[in-house]
Order: sequence, then structure tokens, then C-alpha cells
Amino acid sequence: MVGSAIVRHLFAQGLNSGNLLLRTHAELDLTCQAAVRTFFESEKPAQVYLAAAKVGGIHANNCYPAEFIYQNLMIEANIIHESWRAGVQKLLFLGSSCIYPRLASQPMPESALLTGPLEPTNEPYAIAKIAGIKLCESYNRQYGESHGTDFRSVMPTNLYGPGDNYHFENSHVIPAMIRRFHEALSDQHSAFSTQRSVQIWGSGTPLREFLYVDDMAAASLFVMNLDKAVFAANTTPMQSHINVGSGREVTIKELAETISKVVGYKGEIEFDSAKPDGSPRKLMECSRLNNLGWRPNVGLEEGLALAYNDFLINHQ
Repeated sequence: MVGSAIVRHLFAQGLNSGNLLLRTHAELDLTCQAAVRTFFESEKPAQVYLAAAKVGGIHANNCYPAEFIYQNLMIEANIIHESWRAGVQKLLFLGSSCIYPRLASQPMPESALLTGPLEPTNEPYAIAKIAGIKLCESYNRQYGESHGTDFRSVMPTNLYGPGDNYHFENSHVIPAMIRRFHEALSDQHSAFSTQRSVQIWGSGTPLREFLYVDDMAAASLFVMNLDKAVFAANTTPMQSHINVGSGREVTIKELAETISKVVGYKGEIEFDSAKPDGSPRKLMECSRLNNLGWRPNVGLEEGLALAYNDFLINHQ
């Protein structure tokens, strides 16, 4: 999802397919060091956007913790190290807001990293993403002067939009809700339907922040293209990541109501408090990025409508 959005924005800036090195998972297994090394040695990219990751919602993180920590560690270690070996000077690593402690002060500043225990439901994924930040910083510290290494990290809030994963079990909250409400709407129109409500995991009270994926892509290019001196002046060598968020938060209940409105579902919504809520609140403190001159453009309801249109076209 994020990689495709970054590609769209690179095309919009005037690049073409001849300028971009794109590979599908079937074409290049990023967890395989030998395959990644061969790719970098033969293609010699000038810049790298590291958006690849194994991702999922609470259910997937709970069920597959070994896969989440192993695959994400391997992907980032292989790409960051082989980028350095191939002489790549500029790389952007995309992390996640789950790097911050479960009970971090809100909104969460970059300085909250490593100040407390993580949310248990996605700790393996978070540990891998923290390692990615520290890989970038470590290569900068050791090779920045000698090799010109300039590896940067951005930490997005919860993302959604075209190209999302709408799997009925392993998706994040917005695509999962879009699918559920769409299927419930279809059932409402069926004479044989017995469904009278849509059930949502948790109490509905946690607060969450969401960012449309094309806004994230725009922020990624913005941070990648910042002058090196400007980037250095606004970060520190061992705390160089930059938060990316919308600055707006809603409860899960409010989110469900907005998605039901966008989809056109008019039935009942129930919340299953026996299921985990995850962190009670997750709002990114984004003054570092805002002060550099970047802000998002797409509001939540507008973005949800665009996401639902993508689902109708590409994911039914």
C-alpha cells in the first residue's frame, strides 16, 4: 500500500518506469540475504525507500509473533546493509507508531522511544521496527563521514487507503471495518439475510489517529528530499526518526460510525468487550515535521470514501 503510493508520487514528480527499480515479492525475497545482495550489486540504486514489511492488525500480531519479528528484522537488516555495501547514500526507512511505549505520554514525541514497555499485542513487530531505526542511525554514525551515508527514518501513524489489505482476519482496523460493513450492507439487501448487526472487536473507546496513505507518501518524499544540514539540525544522531501523523484522533466507535456512513450501512453496531482493545490512545506528536513545513491534505471522511471506492473496484 505505502510503496505503491510512493511510486505514484515519484511518477507525479516526473520520474518514469525507467528511473525506478521495482520488484514484487515473487521477484525478490527480501528476507533472503543472497537474493538482496545480488539485486543491489547488479542494479546499484541511487536511493532506497524501504516500505516493505510484514504487517497486520491485532489478530495477526497475536497469532504470528515469530513471523512478524523474524521477517521484519530480516527485511530491514538485508536492505539497509546491502544498501550500504552498494554505495547507496540516501535511504528512507518507514517504521510505525507502535514503536512507542503502551502508556507513553500523549501525544507521543520522538523522545518517547525506549522509555517504557511496549503494547504486548504487537511487541514483536515494534521491536523489529525499533531495530530498523537503530540500524539506520548506526550506519550513519559509523559511515556518515567516510561514506556519505544518510539513512533516515519516518514513523507513520495508522495508515489506510488504496492498495490496503482487506483480509477478513489479518487486516488493520479500517480495511477490516470497510469489509465488514460492506458485507453487512450486501446482506441487508438479501432476502435470506439473518445478520442484524456488525460486531467490532473491543470496547470502542480507544482513541486512534489515521493518515491517508498518499499523505504518507508525500511526507516520505518531503523528508527524503530535505537538505542534509536541515535534517541534521532538526534531529540528533541517536534520535533521528520523524513522526508523521494527521494530528486528529477519533474513538474506534466514532470510526465505525463514520465507515458505516461512507459505506451506506444503516444497521446496528455492536462492540465485543471480550476482545482486546490494544493501546488506550495513540496520537503522534508531529511538531518536528510540521515545523519543517509539511502537513497532511486529506481528511478522514474524504479518505475513507476514497478507500471504499478502491475496495469496490479492486478488492471484492
